[in-house]
Amino acid sequence: MRDTPPPGIDTTVPSPARLYDYVLGGRENYAVDRQFAEKLLAQAPELRQTALYNRAFLRRAVTLLADQGVDQFLDIGSGLPTVENTHEVAQRVNPDARIVYVDNDPSVVVHARALMEGQGSVEFVRGDARDVPGILNAPGTRSLIDFERPVAALLVAVLHFVADEEDPARIVADLAGACPPGSHVVLAHATTEDCDPRLQAHIEESYANSPTTTLRLRSRSAIEVMLTKVEPGLVQAHQWRVAEPPDGGPLRVLAGVARVD
Repeated sequence: MRDTPPPGIDTTVPSPARLYDYVLGGRENYAVDRQFAEKLLAQAPELRQTALYNRAFLRRAVTLLADQGVDQFLDIGSGLPTVENTHEVAQRVNPDARIVYVDNDPSVVVHARALMEGQGSVEFVRGDARDVPGILNAPGTRSLIDFERPVAALLVAVLHFVADEEDPARIVADLAGACPPGSHVVLAHATTEDCDPRLQAHIEESYANSPTTTLRLRSRSAIEVMLTKVEPGLVQAHQWRVAEPPDGGPLRVLAGVARVD
């Protein structure tokens, strides 16, 4: 775990990307992130398993789409590089697959650019999920993604950081509208469904006191309006295309893949 941050990294407030990194067992986090995460984990140690389920869903979705011939991936809100990144999963199926990562967290910018150096089929774009045109028109995106061919747009564990008034359903619609038929939108979103009410209250209170980040757990119906689904539809992330799903934790993530027709 890091103690001295690179230039431009604010370690006085927790970062969602670094929190996720810490919960997944990564090293790119600081004391402020660990303290915030441990408060949540004290209420529900199973949150670490939820994060692992979410990451496993991403791997399965990317593998499925790569197997079906999709060779372009736009990973929005990608977070810090960790084990089994999108490009590693996709290129295991198709070495020619092209991946653009997008994030607006300064911590991610520093580490992602170092990871991408020298990889012609992988690019990083500094951008915000709320600004879909900015992402789609960024030189880094246009350098790798051909929007005349199918694209997989990933929004995995990012839209619950978007407030209601910022219209997360519009973000999905704008992305889907920019992609040609045969494309897919991959979505995972923390939900109130089957969530322990005490944990939900604790999470919302914790993020309400954060100076930089909000987190909005949403109902199944609120998430369903963001996504028209391919089989097996919108399900708990740990159940998505798993023959014998494990038990879920106290915080659930709904996940699905939508085909653009």
